[in-house]
Amino acid sequence: MSRSRTRSPGAPVALAVPALLAIAFLLLPLIGILARTSWGELGAHLTSPETVQALRLSLLVSFWSLGLSLVLGVPLAWLLARVRFPGKTLVRTLVLLPMVLPPTVGGVALLLGFGRRGLLGPWLEESFGLTLPFHTSGAVVAATFVAMPFLVISLEGALAGLRPAYEETAASLGASPVRVFLTVTLPMVAPGLAAGAALTWARALGEFGATITFAGNLPGTTQTLPLQVYLLLQNSPEAATSVSLLLLAIAMGVLIALRGRWTTGAVDRVPRPGPVSDEPAAPPPDRGMGALRTAGSADREPFPVPGPSPLPGPPAAGPPAAGPPAPHERWRLHAEVTGFTRLTLDAEPGTTIAVVGPNGAGKTTLLRALLGLTPRAHARLRLGDLDVTSLPPHRRGVAWVPQNGALFPHLSALANTAYGLRAHGVRRAEARRTAQQWLDRLGVGHLAQRKPHQVSGGQAQRIALARALAASPRLLLLDEPLAALDQTTRARVRHTLRGHLDGFGGVCLIVTHDPVEAISLADRVLVLDEGLALQDAPPGEVTRHPRSPWVARMLGRNAWPGVFGPGGLELTAGGRLIVAEPSADGTAALAVIAPEAVSVHRTRPAGSPRNVWPGTVREITALGSRLRVLITSDEAPDLVAEITPEAAAELGLADGASVWTSVKATEVTLVAI
Repeated sequence: MSRSRTRSPGAPVALAVPALLAIAFLLLPLIGILARTSWGELGAHLTSPETVQALRLSLLVSFWSLGLSLVLGVPLAWLLARVRFPGKTLVRTLVLLPMVLPPTVGGVALLLGFGRRGLLGPWLEESFGLTLPFHTSGAVVAATFVAMPFLVISLEGALAGLRPAYEETAASLGASPVRVFLTVTLPMVAPGLAAGAALTWARALGEFGATITFAGNLPGTTQTLPLQVYLLLQNSPEAATSVSLLLLAIAMGVLIALRGRWTTGAVDRVPRPGPVSDEPAAPPPDRGMGALRTAGSADREPFPVPGPSPLPGPPAAGPPAAGPPAPHERWRLHAEVTGFTRLTLDAEPGTTIAVVGPNGAGKTTLLRALLGLTPRAHARLRLGDLDVTSLPPHRRGVAWVPQNGALFPHLSALANTAYGLRAHGVRRAEARRTAQQWLDRLGVGHLAQRKPHQVSGGQAQRIALARALAASPRLLLLDEPLAALDQTTRARVRHTLRGHLDGFGGVCLIVTHDPVEAISLADRVLVLDEGLALQDAPPGEVTRHPRSPWVARMLGRNAWPGVFGPGGLELTAGGRLIVAEPSADGTAALAVIAPEAVSVHRTRPAGSPRNVWPGTVREITALGSRLRVLITSDEAPDLVAEITPEAAAELGLADGASVWTSVKATEVTLVAI
């Protein structure tokens, strides 16, 4: 089979000619150096005592400059990338200024700032006996002034490309900001840091203007290799060309080694997991009411999973909320959330709350408010007898699993799972042993030594779940933790999670769009919409009387909001519905109709149905042993009916078929809204 290749379109002549001229303009000086180099005398020129001395001094200055740039530039890059503060634009301008400032002007500025008559120079000389001009330390300062911006800009770009979810997840596992920076942030931006460091070193090695202006040109003290080239041009042009060739080779070597990283910014370190499903998929579960009860009761049966091991080792220093909870400790939840999400939440120890609602309802905002990670909402949070409102995220004892898992790509599955234990001061061997137990419980123990990019999406999600559970938090927040799993794996992980939650001494909040998860895992269902709590009740109550159209549809029901009038319930989407027990005019209500209560006919039905509408079949989907039929009508909102395949065949249903639908008034359930 021949492989087709995509060929890029040719460049227009009007653009190609100037581009080629630009290449020639940049290339010709380099060719000039190569053409004028005395190759026979190259060795003698590069090994002369003056050149060797200048080279040693250049290496000394450049490496000291690199070290100083790392000490000062890395925190500055982090500040610019992660912190909002007044004058941030001005600070970034100051960082960029040495890159556009003429080097000699930079040298003059350094003299006026750090020279003997400068702003800081006299104090440095009197207090520390330190004189920077005409000293090797002055050459280091000059090189750092012009080279450090390369490190700051490169690292800031890498940090800006790093999703904050990794750092936030590490903090929720108990890692302090410094630990997060050293163990998560820096390793993940290592390519950007390496690129910036290489450019900084190369720029410091080639610094000339600021050095000669500020530090002078003293052999053995400040006369670096570029200054040596300047002197050789006056006395020995051939030797100057040879030394220039050396500097050119070093610069080209650095750029080639970077392979374009200085232009691409942050190197993508986000793991690319394999297929979402890591096991054969089972048929989709029945989303109807009866199926929900069956799945819920099945998933609540006892499952033989051992409880979490207590965390050994000494607790971390600080207030009690900083360390892991003691065995058998119980943590009641009280939260008052204000801002975009507005509600008061109380839950007894061992309670699992499913948080549901449409996109934008405030579900994730609620979790982030409890973590203390968002300005959109603020939570006054009490866990047991501890008020953790004023504590930073890493000392709250609140762990979460974000939607994408946020596994640290530079750590193995085992190291990821042990991360929270290590952050709490658990010894490495014990932390890894406990982490392995959790991986085994979730069926991914055989992947302990693999990196996140070496596992499937479903496996990665189970590892992320094991990592949060291993930390034994007081409050556990799960943001769609099973969304990436196939149906078979999801059922098994539900059993495992249910077994842990049954013995969990804290409270667990699970954001989900899956009604099976909400029914099978949760003791309560919290329904959110536009930041407000529409319903907070046991799953059975929410299933029977959903107060949100979105929840009713999630449960597989038809849900039509409306207002009662003289002729019945006037539907918001158009049309009228007759119910058995109408309310007073002006009363708002949600009409809930089970799909199995909808009758489908090819001709207008006769008899007792009070609600009859003509319609058109728009979609037929299989759901277990039954079919769900979507029917649109000009006289009523879209309606979903559930019938058997035999009935569909008898009626001759197909997309586009004209049908009649009917619903008895007694089959309509009304929920006040």
